[in-house]
Amino acid sequence: MLKYLSRRLLGAIVILILISAFTFFLFFAIPQDPAMLSCGRNCTEGNLKVIREQMGLNDPVPMQYWEFMKGIVAGRDFAVGHCDAPCFGVSFDSERNIWDTIMDRLPLTVSLTVGGLLIFLTVGISLGMIAARKKGTLIDKTVSSASLVFSSMQIYFLGPIVLGLLVYNTGWLTAPKYEPISENPVAWASGLLIPWFVMSLIFTANYTRMSRSTMIEQLQEDHVRTAKAKGMSRKYVFFRYAWRGSLIPIVTIIGVDLGSLLSGAVVTEFTFSLAGLGRLAVDSVIDKDLPMTMGVMLVGAAFILICNIVVDALYAFIDPRVRLS
Repeated sequence: MLKYLSRRLLGAIVILILISAFTFFLFFAIPQDPAMLSCGRNCTEGNLKVIREQMGLNDPVPMQYWEFMKGIVAGRDFAVGHCDAPCFGVSFDSERNIWDTIMDRLPLTVSLTVGGLLIFLTVGISLGMIAARKKGTLIDKTVSSASLVFSSMQIYFLGPIVLGLLVYNTGWLTAPKYEPISENPVAWASGLLIPWFVMSLIFTANYTRMSRSTMIEQLQEDHVRTAKAKGMSRKYVFFRYAWRGSLIPIVTIIGVDLGSLLSGAVVTEFTFSLAGLGRLAVDSVIDKDLPMTMGVMLVGAAFILICNIVVDALYAFIDPRVRLS
């Protein structure tokens, strides 16, 4: 296991380096001087020269990339001060430390992801198991039809409808906003309740369909039918053999969804006007803020790679037939 994880981590580092290099060199293909973003409207040639010198933009592009990567490991010195490792640089737009900005936005994205994940996993897998156990009944048909409808919807469509019904028309709930859980847990939960609800409606549908189909497939496996033939109770066979075998594909999509959500739920944050990593990524691209774009992209890619490694490692614990090599 340790050898497998070490090999995967080394592979993840190589992928992150390739992503950073591709993004960095692609940025300089844009026909616009990054120093202009920090110089402002009343900009003179003298000011531009000073800013380019402070940002290191006078150096060749490969040298700038080397300094960027070295800063992640050992830190860097800028005109605005020293940047401790991991240093992703200083924003061209706000001249603020990139890592500090990401850490300020990360709690909102984590709260949005973890809260929604707990809800749609619990509800989605439970409904899928019920539908599989009641295959062919009215319950199964109702759950399957509802999951098909909601899985066809998008957050940017369903979100405004829920906001209009529950916030602006009836006033039953407050508009989405973020309060740190350490300051006010009640305000934290109530402020993210609507985004969690909308995310759950869409993601629950996907997990319901997946868990139902995999559970039905597992119930037809030879070892499950053998267990039933030996006289074991249906409940025991259902949870001990069928449910465990159906977790592999579910864990796979959990890893993909979790990594994507942690790297920045762009559509969700824009729909509900929440300032998380997703909103930060889009703003940095619009502002052509290379250090910010690089920082958010590398953090997001790291989340996705780590989630995939964890999912692959979990396979061996869920299914004893799987061996990591």
